[in-house]
Amino acid sequence: MSTKKMDKGFRPATAKLLGFAAIAAIGAGAWSQTAPNGPPSNSAAGLALPEAPKLFGTPLPSVVKASVLVNGEVITQSDIDQRVALQQMANGQTLSPDQLEQLRQQVLSNLVDESLEIQAAKHEDITIKKESIDRAVQRVADNVKRTPDQLADMLTQAGSSIATLRRQIEGELAWRQLQDAKIESGISVGDDEVKAVIDKLEASKGTEEFHVSEIFLSANSANRDQVRANADKILQALQQGASFPSLARQYSEASTQAVGGDLGWVRPEQLPAPLEAALHEMKDGAVSRPIEVTGGYSILAVQQTRRILVDDPRDAVLNLKQVSIAFPAGTSEKEANQRVEAFAAASRQVGGCGGADKLASDFHGSVVQSDQVQMRDLPPALQQIMLPLQIGQATQPFGDLKDGVRVLLLCGRDQVASKLPTYDEVYAQLNEQRVNTRSRRYLRDLRRDAIIDYR
Repeated sequence: MSTKKMDKGFRPATAKLLGFAAIAAIGAGAWSQTAPNGPPSNSAAGLALPEAPKLFGTPLPSVVKASVLVNGEVITQSDIDQRVALQQMANGQTLSPDQLEQLRQQVLSNLVDESLEIQAAKHEDITIKKESIDRAVQRVADNVKRTPDQLADMLTQAGSSIATLRRQIEGELAWRQLQDAKIESGISVGDDEVKAVIDKLEASKGTEEFHVSEIFLSANSANRDQVRANADKILQALQQGASFPSLARQYSEASTQAVGGDLGWVRPEQLPAPLEAALHEMKDGAVSRPIEVTGGYSILAVQQTRRILVDDPRDAVLNLKQVSIAFPAGTSEKEANQRVEAFAAASRQVGGCGGADKLASDFHGSVVQSDQVQMRDLPPALQQIMLPLQIGQATQPFGDLKDGVRVLLLCGRDQVASKLPTYDEVYAQLNEQRVNTRSRRYLRDLRRDAIIDYR
């Protein structure tokens, strides 16, 4: 199931960029920690807290397993369990007991926020109609090629329910409409601000920038060793093939948690000094070790690099044909390898995209045509293979014996010239940044004023 459909996409987070230079980082900044020249590192100094506080009453257990009341509205253990199952289903991975408990705590926090958002929307006379939720459910079902009833059965089998999905959708729609009514309508962006961004982009032409994702874990002097150990476990999971966005959604404490840790396109100098130094040493696809920064530890992942306003062959739009072959059950590894070798030899002599159908026929395969494919949307390894190809040539075969082997034929390539974003694009991006910033403050205020009772 697509995580884009199933995750809490409307929770305030650092805005994604619109495919051009790092506008989001000009001005407000694009990182989750305090920059070197920011406020004092001890953010609790103003509270005058005692070093050895005397505690009264019964402590709240570190693992909350009972129901929760949010301004009188009940979140049951069943609600938590079903949302955890939904999240696991969306992420498509098996978690260790420790990871599962951390996910449970994050889900509980999300459910509390979701209740506050729906309550705030109702206070503003915003009600999400059943028909709107039905349409969203239909889109999710379409995305996984099922009917809504089949989707409901699939969720039940996974330990979740269609009710928990509908509740999550209601929260997303309520929050979005509340943002429109309470926040976006009061935001304005001046012409001089838009022009300043465009001028800075022009001045930055040729500067290298990185498409970066981050997992940030907060730490203090008391728990720093434990947090570092947790960061090392996350890094180990990443090295074993775990999904960076999935782990970011589960563990990151940055504002980008809801979008899988995606910081968008940033320049190294826009990040705190330890992250800047690490970024200069990283290549496409690399993941950093845990980096100590003000307030905790960060793990960075570099998806791609580019130079601002400089033409890049990876910005090309491709027309492709894919020829795939499968292996019948019982095919030995030796037989399969022989067939792949023959398929590779025939692919080298395919004679252009017009020969794709014959190639597929000769090997009892299939052909799929895809137009308007952005090269940057291909996996990094395939980008490197596609870059030197000429029109009509095929890649070497790739895949595996279980799921089949395929080649891509390059039928056309249109180079996209790098250019400055339009006025409207910059305006929309600046507006979105301010909506996100005010949304975070608004949600913070809702939490601050809420009466939350853990049973």
